[in-house]
Amino acid sequence: MKNTASKKVGLTLGKFAPLHLGHQYMIQTAVEEMDEVLVVIYDSPEVTDIPLSVRSKWIRTIYPSVEVIEAWDGPSDTGDTPGIKQKQETYILDLLPGRTITHFYSSEFYGDHMSKALGAVDCRVDEQRSKYPISGTEVRKNLYLNRHYLHPIVYADCITKVVFLGAPSTGKTTITEQLAKVYDTVWMPEYGREYWEKHQMNRRLSKEQLLELALGHIQREEEKILEANQYLFVDTNAVTTYLFSQDYHGESHPRLVELADQANRRYDLVFLCEDDIPYEDTCDRSGAVHRRIFQKQIKADLLERRIPFISLRGSLDERMEKVKQVLARYRKFVSLGKLLFS
Repeated sequence: MKNTASKKVGLTLGKFAPLHLGHQYMIQTAVEEMDEVLVVIYDSPEVTDIPLSVRSKWIRTIYPSVEVIEAWDGPSDTGDTPGIKQKQETYILDLLPGRTITHFYSSEFYGDHMSKALGAVDCRVDEQRSKYPISGTEVRKNLYLNRHYLHPIVYADCITKVVFLGAPSTGKTTITEQLAKVYDTVWMPEYGREYWEKHQMNRRLSKEQLLELALGHIQREEEKILEANQYLFVDTNAVTTYLFSQDYHGESHPRLVELADQANRRYDLVFLCEDDIPYEDTCDRSGAVHRRIFQKQIKADLLERRIPFISLRGSLDERMEKVKQVLARYRKFVSLGKLLFS
């Protein structure tokens, strides 16, 4: 057991909006040099829409040994003035009563006055930004161009995931692909069609195969999101696969049920492509009558799960225009209801 009298305790603080490799280099340096590391994260709604809880989760996930302290009422004033310095120092000292901090880590000017207030060693990490020439401000200006400075977990949380649901032959693939072109990003095709063509027997897939299909779709989706530019447009999700399983077998694999339940948290926006366009028959579809029934089932499932969705009707141009209007008003992590339904 370490002698508590000689225990090295490091502290760093910031907004981490978003967390980038420069921040990570500083935290990792502290982890390697200290016996214990604390990270204080400020709420900072004036700087970012990303909730404090989300930013805290990034650090807890990437650095599980670090103690993360959420500063919900932290001062928003920043600058090199006596008054601001005093306010920041007082807040941190009040936030950590009785805690001994031996080393204060930063890459900013405030390392000097904060370390003195704490009675800690002033540890500056890459203050000149020579290793990672980036700042949170620069990242926020263009996440896509600066994505190589972001951990995959962080980047994925910053992308707006838009899923399109609907029965077969309701235009999901067409609109998803077209939107990706318009917004200069990538789209996630429906993996089910590819999987069905390879594995179907008598036009059916087993419950286990449907689970494998859903897992494969999610895996590809996770890969695609790291290539996305602001938006990832997704053609169908695990709810659709779950409903196919119910239709084929009257039940679903328990893990597929879980994936369907989790789907309402995977996507920021859900659009339902309606069946008001001509039906196009292909070998993997079951006819116009079945399309109408399946469309009703999808809508009922969304309502039962209380998943907000926007219906798309009319021509491709009409549907595209509606999606564009929604995206123009939408901001990730801001109230969906206020933006879309006010």
